[in-house]
Amino acid sequence: MTRQHHEWLGHPKGLYVCFATEMWERFSFYGMKYLLLLYLTKYHLFSDAMGLDVLGSYAALVYAMPVIGGLLADRYLGMRKAVIFGGCLLTLGHLGMAVEGTQAIRVNGDIVRDQAALQIFYFSLSLIIVGVGFLKPNISTIVGRLYGEQDSRRDSGYTIFYMGINIGAFSATLLCGYLGETLGWHYGFGAAGVGMVIGLVIFFFGQRHLQGLAEPSHPGLLKQPVLPGFNREWSIYLGALLALVGLWQLIQAHQWVQYSLNGLAIAVVLGLIWFIVARCDSVERGRMFVLMVLTFASVVFWALFEQTAASMTLYADRVVDRTLLGITFNTSQFGALNPLFIMLCAPLFAVLWRMLGKRHLEPSTPVKFALGIIQAGLGFGALVLGANFPDETGKVAALWLVLAYLLHTTGELCLSPVGLSAVSKLAVSKVVGLMMGTWFLATAYSEFLAVQIAKLAHMDSEPGQMLNTAEALSSYTELFNDLLFVGCGAGFLLLIISPLLKRHMHGVS
Repeated sequence: MTRQHHEWLGHPKGLYVCFATEMWERFSFYGMKYLLLLYLTKYHLFSDAMGLDVLGSYAALVYAMPVIGGLLADRYLGMRKAVIFGGCLLTLGHLGMAVEGTQAIRVNGDIVRDQAALQIFYFSLSLIIVGVGFLKPNISTIVGRLYGEQDSRRDSGYTIFYMGINIGAFSATLLCGYLGETLGWHYGFGAAGVGMVIGLVIFFFGQRHLQGLAEPSHPGLLKQPVLPGFNREWSIYLGALLALVGLWQLIQAHQWVQYSLNGLAIAVVLGLIWFIVARCDSVERGRMFVLMVLTFASVVFWALFEQTAASMTLYADRVVDRTLLGITFNTSQFGALNPLFIMLCAPLFAVLWRMLGKRHLEPSTPVKFALGIIQAGLGFGALVLGANFPDETGKVAALWLVLAYLLHTTGELCLSPVGLSAVSKLAVSKVVGLMMGTWFLATAYSEFLAVQIAKLAHMDSEPGQMLNTAEALSSYTELFNDLLFVGCGAGFLLLIISPLLKRHMHGVS
């Protein structure tokens, strides 16, 4: 088949298959993300702390699992099979989320919850965690495989692909948020599930356009017997299904997630320190040191940024007048602001960096990280400022929340695009894979840390009871004021040491 038959609108047809698959997968993911905490606290009457614990365990695990899924695909499965398997698990997980059961009630001072429905809910989360682990890292890798190393279209192809992510996130948060909070939680979660079904169908019928670039590198390994009656391929699927059972229980025991993350973090840090001291020359040592600093900085940023699904969601629900431009939005719909601002601002940042680069004024990677963290802190400053101007009912205008989302998004655009690039450029070649895994694990750790931070402002009232708006505003404002100083302080510290870090990067931009 000629090259023209493999292309459409100047790009490989496989790009559009990946675009549509990822768009619908992100539709399903974000369609439930901003509903999750509200569903637990409003429908099952979880306390803030209980709901945040579930959110933290889920978010940490869902960001950690792609390390394993990507490794299995690289060595054995190939990306195509990993995406299909992950998509099937995701479909089941999102559809399972639509089983809401009976609403929790208070009986003689005790809360009676539908435990069977909650167990289905927890198992559905475990399906999503494993599904994301197999699909998320590999669909992105396929896009890169569609272009040759010197193909100038690669960057624009990834731009199209990432636009699909944000279109899916934006539309899902608006639609699923509306359905879930207005018509019923199962409608919101169900719509997210339908989105995943569409994405899986598109990939299944469009996989022929991947030109064989997503197949296993050593197909013979998959046929080798590993377990009695199971070859290696089916052993991997079986292992993933068995992992569901462990994750099902782990989500309900957040302290074990915390122990695991802390233990893993300590082991990785100690191992890297040993490697840097014992196995690196002076140039490598400097670059690895910078990479470790940037990784720690990313934990600070994402712990602040991910308040959007935690404390900022509860804040929007309890103390924000959600009427904007004459339209009253649901709480979860404010999550659509991030992908909206990314779509609006990303082209502007691309032009800005290009213009500064031509004048040799483009900030170094450490400076971009510092600017990102400072803007995350300033986002909370907007909420602190807005708290000084409540209306007659004690609520804060939605405009302040919009400004906070804008600042968080511009911070993300400074830090996120250069993160993985920094790993690939600064890591010693023999440990690039390990450092990529460390980067994703750092993100997982920051997700768990984010909910621990959010718990500092949890309400002490009984679940399901009316909250005092003034007390809630005071509690959240105190937390946001602390995060303002943490973000700006950490960012300015990184800014101060950025010349030192740049020097130890030894020419890497």
